[in-house]
Formats: sequence, C-alpha cells, structure tokens
Amino acid sequence: MSNNQKQQVDRSIIVGETSEIYLHRTLNILRNEGLNPFVTYEIESTNSGIICGINQIIDLLDNVLPEADRELWALQEGSEVSDNEVVLRIKARFASFGLYETSLLGTLTSCSSWATAAHDCVVAASGIPVVSFASRSVHPSVAGQVDYSAYVGGCSAVSSLIGGKLTQTTPSGTMPHSLVLIMGETVRAALAFDRHMEKNVPRVVLIDTFKDEAEEAIQVGKAMKETLRGIRIETPIERGGITPNLVDEINKKLEAEQISGCDIYVSGDMNPDDIKKFVDNESAVAGFAIDNYIARGSKINFRADIKEIEGKPIARRGRIPGSKISSRLDRIF
Repeated sequence: MSNNQKQQVDRSIIVGETSEIYLHRTLNILRNEGLNPFVTYEIESTNSGIICGINQIIDLLDNVLPEADRELWALQEGSEVSDNEVVLRIKARFASFGLYETSLLGTLTSCSSWATAAHDCVVAASGIPVVSFASRSVHPSVAGQVDYSAYVGGCSAVSSLIGGKLTQTTPSGTMPHSLVLIMGETVRAALAFDRHMEKNVPRVVLIDTFKDEAEEAIQVGKAMKETLRGIRIETPIERGGITPNLVDEINKKLEAEQISGCDIYVSGDMNPDDIKKFVDNESAVAGFAIDNYIARGSKINFRADIKEIEGKPIARRGRIPGSKISSRLDRIF
C-alpha cells in the first residue's frame, strides 16, 4: 500500500544538521580541490521487505538537486523489495546531494523496517484489520513517521493525530485504562464515552480493567444495547495475557446473553506468531492493534555507493562497478 501525501522537508535536514560530520568535511575538501564530478549513485537493500521512505526522499532531492542535469530513479513507495535490489538511483553532481547520505539511508532504514514489521503482522492476520499503535512505542519526534510507515506496510489505520494527518486517514482508538480507572467502573466509563463522543466515533469499550473480561463485556453490552459496536481486550501478561481461548469464551458468553453485533478487538505487545494463533484458531477477532512489534521494526538495511564517475564505471573493493540492471525503477525526474 502506498501513500502520495507530500511531507514538508525539515530545514535541519536541508542544511545538513542531521548529516554525519565526515560528509561535511568531504564536501569542504572537494570544494577546495575544485572537484564536483557527475556521478551515478545507487542505494541497495541488503534484505527483503517493504520499501518505505521513498516519497520523503523524492521531496528532499527535489528541493536540493538543480533542475538541470539531474535524474532520479526509484521503486514505488510500498513495493516489496528483494535482497540486494537497487531501490534508488541518483545521477547528478556529487556536491548537490552528497551531504544527504545519512538522511537517505536513515529514512529508508527506519521507515522500511517499520513498514516491513507492519506488513508481517498484516500477512499473519490473513485479512483481519491491523491498526498501528506504534506511536506509543517511539520518540514523539518520529511518531508520525512510524504510523505513516505502518500504513504503507498495510495497516488499515493508525492511532496518532499526526499519523492520521500524514496518511490522510481518521485516527483509530477506543479508550485507555486511565479513563476507566478514573471513572471507577467500566460501565460508567462506557456510558460517558457514549454521551460525549461524536456520533461517528465507533463505540468500542475496553473491558479488562476491574473484573473478569467476559463479565465486563456482558455488563457493557446490557448497558449500551445496540449502541455498542465492540469491545477491546488488553489483558496484561500478569494475568496470562490475551489468548484465543479467552476470546472464544467471551464470544460464546456474549452470544448466550443474546448480545449480538459486538466485535472483539485485541491489542498489546503481540507479534505475527501471536496473531497467527488467533487466525489458526478461527477466533472471533475483528481487529488487532499492535504497538511494540511495529515500533521495533523488522531487519532491513541499505547501502549506498557511487557506481559511475563522469560516465566511467567504478566501485569500492567487493562491489561491482557500474549501474545494476534494475527494470523495476521508475524515473521520477
């Protein structure tokens, strides 16, 4: 899944504050030596996964590369990438982009790792929606980027406001334990939520704060009746965590009380293997909300090399000189 929402390039990136010092020193030396060759520069993925961050790189390079005498080739945002595949090719004067290697690699590595982790969860969920709660597991300065990347990786929704803005989607979320604790009772919290939230906000209630999950679910269902859209479970590991058996028990007890149309959502520190257990068990789960696994990212790395200088193939030892044949690259400009 791709997203073409244009993101503003931070000034600290453009002026090179996020770049490593040796890149600044390199440009200083080359400038004093009068060297600014036309180069072909490629970035390869060293692992397979989902490519993300391409659109941000396009925005950056469109800002810094002179309009004359430049080429940019790239994979589409959200594409599956294989080991050692070229994901980006720049043809331009080195001084116009050499400072940004840190930012190019950092953007691709972070965003692709988050997108790949999200994709792993989506594949494991086999069609059941996965929502990214990953913004709660990263520094706030990158909360929007982790949600954007998770959306590119296939998540159906994200939880942060900034993530919703970057993905042009409505943020998804129910209620936290803090609301239930302060209200003193789950049913009271649920009814207050129903009174004060806009009508387009789904009435999904957290049901594991004070009592047995099935008991709280039944109480909420009877109090809210047809208004209730669903329940969310985040049973802590101290009480055994969320299991397929627990979901099945809640579902059967709701049916026995003739509480219908109540979706069950599970959330917390789950990975694709945990998700697959619910899928294999055919548990009545309507959606998963995943935080830490997406935030930690899946291993996908990138490397950057000059492959031609003034049209002459060149490479460091261990690498093949000249541009790779990369039929999947699209010319951006």
